[in-house]
Amino acid sequence: MPSNDRAPLGTVRLRHACADDAGPLTRLFLASRAAAMPYLPRVHSDEATLGWMTHVVLPDTEVWVAELGAERGETELVGFVSLDGEGLEHLYLRPDAQRRGIGTRLLAKAKERSPEELALHAFRRNAGARAFYERHGFTAVAFSDGSRNEEGEPDVRYRWTAKG
Repeated sequence: MPSNDRAPLGTVRLRHACADDAGPLTRLFLASRAAAMPYLPRVHSDEATLGWMTHVVLPDTEVWVAELGAERGETELVGFVSLDGEGLEHLYLRPDAQRRGIGTRLLAKAKERSPEELALHAFRRNAGARAFYERHGFTAVAFSDGSRNEEGEPDVRYRWTAKG
C-alpha cells in the first residue's frame, strides 16, 4: 500500500471534458466543496450549479477530467481542472481521490496548457488547497476580504510563472 495508507485507485487517464460530463462534474464539484470547505455557504441549488456547469464552465473554459476505469470500459470521474487562458478557474477532486497524485497531474496539465504563467484564487481558510498550490510553486500575490466572490469568503490570489 502507498505510504498514505490509501488503496490505489487504478489507472487514471486525463482527457478533455465533453457535454455529457456536466452531471458527473457537478456532483464531483459539490461533493468536493462540501468535504473540503464545509464552512462555505451554499449560494446556488444543485440544479443551478448543473446549469452553470453545462452552460458556462464546459463551453467557456478548457476543462480536463481525470477518470478511472478507461481500461475496463466503465469510467468514473475523480477530478477536473478548468482553465480560462492563464486563469486556473477550478481544480477539484472527489474526496476519496485526494492525496494520490491526481491533483498534481491535473495541475501539470494546466501548466502544460498555459506554460508561461497561471493565476488562481483560493479561499483563505482552505489550508489544504493553499498548501497544495504553494508546494507547486504558486506565490500569494494579493488578499481580498471576500467582496469579490459570491460566498463572501476572504480569498488569496496566487500566481505561478515558468520563470519562478
